[in-house]
Parts: sequence; structure tokens; C-alpha cells
Amino acid sequence: MATLVLDNSALGAGAAAGPERRPDESGGKIGCLDPTSDAAIMLRVAAGDESGFSYLVQKYHRSMIHFLFRMVRNDAVAEELAQEVFLRVYRSRQSYRAEAKFTTWLYRIATNLAVNHARDTRHERAAQTLYLDATDEETGTTPDVADDEPTVEERLMRDERMAAIRAHVMALPERQRMAVLMHKYQGMDYRQIGEVLRLSESATKSLLFRAYQTLRERLKDFV
Repeated sequence: MATLVLDNSALGAGAAAGPERRPDESGGKIGCLDPTSDAAIMLRVAAGDESGFSYLVQKYHRSMIHFLFRMVRNDAVAEELAQEVFLRVYRSRQSYRAEAKFTTWLYRIATNLAVNHARDTRHERAAQTLYLDATDEETGTTPDVADDEPTVEERLMRDERMAAIRAHVMALPERQRMAVLMHKYQGMDYRQIGEVLRLSESATKSLLFRAYQTLRERLKDFV
């Protein structure tokens, strides 16, 4: 896998040994937050703490690549998009208000980029598949697949099931597809997903209910 690394020198960022504690220059906002929280660190980045930005990049770079890879299914593209996410975070640092969790803001940027990429490359993805049941890069496990070595017949049935899952998830409406990915693979709850997609918690529950209901109906022959 090719590795794309943010050029901190180009951004003016310093070493990422840890976020630098600076006086509160954000109108008192930092004083209301846990100083070790991501939101407080991001506010210090907005106030000029470059080391805080490097710290946040190191903390979330790997998980951001995994999240984007689930959407685009291409290592190089996921890394490029992850780099763009953090570049946008840095460029938008002055507008950060800590009104939501830092991760909500971060995933909202990532989701918007992934959606735009999907729209821009839709014609290129006609023959591509989304491997929802592929081995997880962090845990090494395969969701919903038994650990015992399957027989040839079981393997064929599993492959057929995986192909069906991929096809039907890709066929979900865009927001439903994003919500399922965030819920199933990022472990995000209804509130977090709603904040990313700018939906109420009840609307997010309804969105996921419809998505899973559609998948259950279309995959009933594989359950």
C-alpha cells in the first residue's frame, strides 16, 4: 500500500510529540473544556498551536483511512482522501467552534469528501464491488463468518451471500449506505451518525431502520 504523508512543513506544523498547552486565546472557549479533549486541542490549533494539529493527525489518520476505505474500496484513494480531510481540517481551523465533538466534525468532512468522490467517479465504479464482509484490517476478523474452516459447499454459499450483500448495500440510497457503514463498521451510535449527516437522532434511527429492513428483505434467501 502506498503511503501518503501530510507534509507538516508545508502546513507550518511542528513535531507531534504532543499538543502544546497555550494560553486561552479563543474567547474563553477552551476554559470550558477538558484541556486534554480533542475539541480543546483543536481550539488551540485555531489559536496557533501547530503541534496540536500534528497530534490530531497522528491520532486519527489510521482510523480515517479505514473509514474511507470502506466507502471507496481503494487503498490509494482512501489515503488521498484522508490527506485531503486533514488538509481541510487545518484550513478550516479558524472556523472551528467546538459546538459538536471533534470527531463529528472530522467524520462530516470525510463523509462529504467520500460522497463527492463517489458522485464524480460513478461511471468508473459500474463493475466494482464493495466488500462489506472482507477481513477487517484492524481486528483480522471477518464479520458474520464462522472461524471454522468451511467446506467447499459452505465456501460457495458464503461467497454468494457476500456478493449479494455487496450488491444490495451498494444499491441503498446514498444516506442509508453511509449510515450503515458508520453504524456497522465504525461503531457510531445514532446521535453521532445524525450529527455527521445533519439529522436528528429519531431521523437517524428511521434511516437505519429502513436500510436494514431493505437489506433483510432483499437478503432473506441468504439468512
